[in-house]
This record gives sequence, structure tokens and C-alpha cells, in this order.
Amino acid sequence: MSIGQGRAVVITGASTGIGAACALHLDRSGFLVFAGVRKLQDGTELQLRGSSQLIPLLLDVTDSESIQEAQMIVAKHVKEAGLFGLINNAGIAVVGPLEAVPISELRRQLEVNVIGQVAVTQVFLPLIRQARGRIVNMGSIAGRAALPLMGPYAASKYALEAITDALRLEVQQWGIRVTIVEPGAIATPIWEKSGKEASDLEAATPVGLRTLYAAVIAAVRKIVQQAAERAIPSDLVAKVVEEALTASRPKTRYLVGTDAKIRALMVKLLPDRISDRLLIRVLKLPH
Repeated sequence: MSIGQGRAVVITGASTGIGAACALHLDRSGFLVFAGVRKLQDGTELQLRGSSQLIPLLLDVTDSESIQEAQMIVAKHVKEAGLFGLINNAGIAVVGPLEAVPISELRRQLEVNVIGQVAVTQVFLPLIRQARGRIVNMGSIAGRAALPLMGPYAASKYALEAITDALRLEVQQWGIRVTIVEPGAIATPIWEKSGKEASDLEAATPVGLRTLYAAVIAAVRKIVQQAAERAIPSDLVAKVVEEALTASRPKTRYLVGTDAKIRALMVKLLPDRISDRLLIRVLKLPH
């Protein structure tokens, strides 16, 4: 049998992008995959690309009832075997100058990317404990190094780093391994979605604020476009997730992509002021 050996995993945010890539890759590797989606149509389309071992699971990480219902479905399938893996992947990206970001949008960012991950983990942990399974959180290099206009998104990923560290120590007593994956620029629809949301936010921002941040917005938009063009395939992240699930001694953190590794090295080696000056020059920010 292939490497998954029929072991069950749950993936949140599996409709598109990294989540879909993980679902399909783990399905091909022999795992029993419960792919969390918010729309039935997305699940159907994903299932058509996979095997009978890929099961769509209606799951909204911001809805406690949805999480409970999903857990009951998984529990009926896995029974005493428990859940081998939980991949907390669901996420959104709210971008814009912190002075201009509506507080409701900041709350939405944290609700999906932070609170939702904890809510799902709490509900599925008993099943993971049964299997002495593993938890993989989908972080980002933004969780180590924030860029201008990415404050809300980066804040959510910084928070996920802390949650991963605390959880890893709390559950190791049951043989549960906890890992965070930190990709750089990955070719997924989140670029298009966040770009549209950023444009909508900019349009709704008072003219005075928009004028104050116009140069920063233009500079970052150009850099983001360049990063999107260099973005690596989401399948590379899926392979790392598989390693985190199957390695006898998985890393606590996995950096994915050259850009992620370079930015992590900058954070490690450079004092904040020097790093700031370098980014201002590279991004061509006003100063």
C-alpha cells in the first residue's frame, strides 16, 4: 500500500489553492482525505479529481455548529482508529494600511486565520489523541516577517506561530506532533482574492487617507505582482505537508520557497533598523 496506508486526515480550506493541492496529493499517497469545503459544489469538483478515498466535508471554520457536524461525520468513518492528521489550512488575507483597515475586517481576519484554527483543533483533538496523530498548521513567512499593508494577515500568521509552539508542548505527552509550514509566494487564488479585496478597501478609504498612502500602496502592489509571477506551485507545499505527516522526526517548522528562506535569514541575522532600511530601498517606499 502507498505511504498513507489508509490513515485519515482532515484538511480545512480545501476548495482551492494549497488546501486543494494537499487534498489531492495526500489522496494519491493513500490517505483517507476529508477535504473541508464551504460549498457543496467545490467538494464535488474536488472529488471528481480524486479517488473514492477523497471525501468532501462541509466545514466553515468560523461556524461552531459546522465544525461539530464535520467532526461527527469523521468520527463515524474512522471509529476506534481515530484521526491521523489535521491540516489547518483555511485562511484569508486582509490587506491595507493599518490606519485604514476597518476594524470589522481586522476581526474577520483573526476570526478565520486564528480563532477558526483553534476552534477546529479543539473539536478534533480527541480523535487525534486516539490515533496519536499529527497537526499541521499552515502558516506563512509573513508569520516571521511583516511587510507594509500586510499587517492584518501577518498578525494572524504571527499568532499561529505562537499557537503552534504552545500546542506542541501541550500535546506531546500523548505522542502528538505539531508542525507549522511557512510558505513564501505560492501560486494560488489568494493573490487574486486579496488583490480584489485590497482594491475594494482602497476605493472605500477616505480620499485623504488614500492620498497619504498612495505611494506605499503603489510600491507594494508592484512588488506583490512580481512575487505572484515568481510564485511556486502549491504542489510543493503539499509535499512538505506529507513529510510533516509521515517523517519519523518531523521538523517543528518547514520553510517553503527561496523567498521564504531569504526573508527568514534576514530576520535572523539583521537588526530591525537595518532590515527596515533594506526593505524601504528594495520596495522603493517613500521615506
